[in-house]
Amino acid sequence: MTVRIIHVGLGGWGGNWARTAIPQVTEVEVVGLVDPSAATLEAVRTDLGMPERSAFASLTEALAAVEADAVVITAPAVTHVPLALEALEAGKHVLVEKPFANSTDEALQAVRRAEELGLVLQVSQNYRWYPAPRVVQELLEADAVGELSAIDIDFRQWDNDEPVETYPHYRFPHPMINDMAIHHFDLLRMVTGREAVRVYARASYPSYSKYQDEAITSMVIELEGGLVVSYRGSWLSRAPRTAWAGEWSIQGEDGELWFTSRDGSPSEVAGDRVTLRKDQDAEAESVELPTMRHADRQGGLQAFARSVEGGPAPETSGRDNLRSLAVMEAAGRSAVSGVPEDVVLPD
Repeated sequence: MTVRIIHVGLGGWGGNWARTAIPQVTEVEVVGLVDPSAATLEAVRTDLGMPERSAFASLTEALAAVEADAVVITAPAVTHVPLALEALEAGKHVLVEKPFANSTDEALQAVRRAEELGLVLQVSQNYRWYPAPRVVQELLEADAVGELSAIDIDFRQWDNDEPVETYPHYRFPHPMINDMAIHHFDLLRMVTGREAVRVYARASYPSYSKYQDEAITSMVIELEGGLVVSYRGSWLSRAPRTAWAGEWSIQGEDGELWFTSRDGSPSEVAGDRVTLRKDQDAEAESVELPTMRHADRQGGLQAFARSVEGGPAPETSGRDNLRSLAVMEAAGRSAVSGVPEDVVLPD
């Protein structure tokens, strides 16, 4: 069975999804394209060689006109839950880009409705679908470095040269915490198998920043069992850039696991690296990584298609993703309040 999808949101990152990610997954077939911008819609339709009858200005029009099994939502974050609810009410499974929503309360509406209707609701936490974090998760489950004592995460990029008037990233709500660190929060939960309980965040606002909200954030994240994570993230760093998943040092009684992932190279997983150091003065040894048929968004999309076809529930289900969103939400509250904030899940 091929899962027939309506793809909503084709500008910017959504256009990249349409042109490079979705076509690589043979388990899905795009039967409808949706974008309110006629020019954007036409450009993507033409590039994909799809007929004019498959292009629509709204999801409402597409749902009424084409037979589909699911909806993939890559529109702006503020539209994620309204679009997801519309798709669910029409009986369609949903894959939605991260962040799922800007609040857990909003996201919970879609989670509950999907569960009531028995439909798959998955969030595209694409950083999980890379070999390095997968291997690190396995190594930690196998107690490779013993009892954990600390985790350090660094993310550094310079993204401050574009014109303010034409570069939408500068206007994203909370571009460091909501747009970027949400990936790292989700990876943290994945590789450790622990939930966050408290976050202390401090944001910096240098005068030269073009961002309307925070572009630099430092955080202390407390996990279950008292494990403390030090996080530093910046869109304004002149230091050597990290890969998109950042650089991770996971320290334990019996050694250190270090990894990096998703460096943006054409081969996708070529930049993934994992090393294991058993002693502070010893050389770090490289860990062999597996070959993945589908990485990044393609891996998540393939998992989504298999869930829709009756396979296992997605590991990044809407219900699970509420826990990643709750960390994001606590970080945002702390950045404003100036005090540590508990991670609170909605009822």
